[in-house]
Amino acid sequence: MSKVDPAGELAKLLDAAIQKRLAETNVAFPCRVVSFSSGNGLAVVQPLQGGGRAAPVQNVPVLGQRLKTSEGIEQTFFPSLRPGDIVYVVCSDRHIKGETGEAGSSRRVHDANDAVIVGVFPCSLPNS
Repeated sequence: MSKVDPAGELAKLLDAAIQKRLAETNVAFPCRVVSFSSGNGLAVVQPLQGGGRAAPVQNVPVLGQRLKTSEGIEQTFFPSLRPGDIVYVVCSDRHIKGETGEAGSSRRVHDANDAVIVGVFPCSLPNS
């Protein structure tokens, strides 16, 4: 007759639950741009992780930049993406509401639906 260690079994169960939750957590990942609307600054992107088999992420906002030159002149730069560009996508810790960046009412965390594009990989930029 084999003796089961309840503490050991509980530890295995907890470890499996933690590993499952970690696998469902999105932090950041590279994507290929499927489409981009410059009018509203939203893109559809295809995650490259897992061989590109993940579902496309819709309505991903692209961050712009407001910079000041050494002469003190403020300039705003708007994103310009093309289909096929490789971009880096970061998922917010919490649900973000539209383009305002304010916290939403959802309890979701690190979800691909709360992704933003933070940059374009050099392989997609023209050589200068």
